[in-house]
Amino acid sequence: MAKAAGTFDLHAQITDRIVAAIEAGAGEFVMPWHRKGMPGGFPVNASTGKAYRGINILSLWLAASEAGFATNKWATFKQWLEMGATVRKGEKGSLITYYKTIEREDDEEEDGEGRPRRGMFAKPSWVFNAAQVAGFANEAPPEAAGQNVELIEAADAAIRATLADIRHGGSDAFYNRARDYIQVPEASAFVGSKTSTAQEAFYSVILHELAHWSGAETRLNREKGKRFGDKPYAFEELIAELAAAFQCAELGITNEPRLDHAQYIAGWLKALKDDRRAIFLAASAASAATDYILNFSRNDNAGERWQAA
Repeated sequence: MAKAAGTFDLHAQITDRIVAAIEAGAGEFVMPWHRKGMPGGFPVNASTGKAYRGINILSLWLAASEAGFATNKWATFKQWLEMGATVRKGEKGSLITYYKTIEREDDEEEDGEGRPRRGMFAKPSWVFNAAQVAGFANEAPPEAAGQNVELIEAADAAIRATLADIRHGGSDAFYNRARDYIQVPEASAFVGSKTSTAQEAFYSVILHELAHWSGAETRLNREKGKRFGDKPYAFEELIAELAAAFQCAELGITNEPRLDHAQYIAGWLKALKDDRRAIFLAASAASAATDYILNFSRNDNAGERWQAA
């Protein structure tokens, strides 16, 4: 159904910004959430302490990158007031979306037993970064020095916990869907670059392939090709790359782009332009893949902060 003139299209608003960022980076492309200097980890609601999910991760990472914010804490205007802080005059909010459940009251929408149907509707909201407010004592980010070994150990533990069949050797990285195993070159085959260390590249590749592994029929059973016609490969790669970025953020690893990422850009742009909701679907699928993979190593309470902020 076509939208009436003047209707606010939330999906188009965010998708257009992400597509514009991708197009602006054509060539030596760096996704906004891979750039050096991005605040570590997921965007977090400063009031609730919960991490944002899905499309809101991408939207807030992009907003932080464009504005140069050094913190990952966000909240609404009202939430900042409730915490005793105030948004500075002239600051502009960053768009996020949340879903609200409502009951449809028209008779034609009843469920057959006289009860109104329940529906989920996307609602826009605007949040402000901690760098845009006064009166908020934000703790300094932890020093990077001395953390490398700990962070890599955490990644190893998370990967081992999946019990995925990961085979090291050869010159290519891939997930063999038919035989259900992941092939990754030896760690010694990875070299550092101006955008990433050898360790960052190595773990980024493994987590990318684990995202593909999570979509197998016996796991999350992601359907391929049903929605995106002859472009299922590009869409699955988008899901895997976003999931790798999400996992690296959760594990404390800086996820920098590999040189071969550029070959996927044309396909990603095609998928995004053909369907404005594609980025929402990809982000949602990537969050589900991240949850599935990291839940093997999370403790019983860790999943609480993955609730929508």
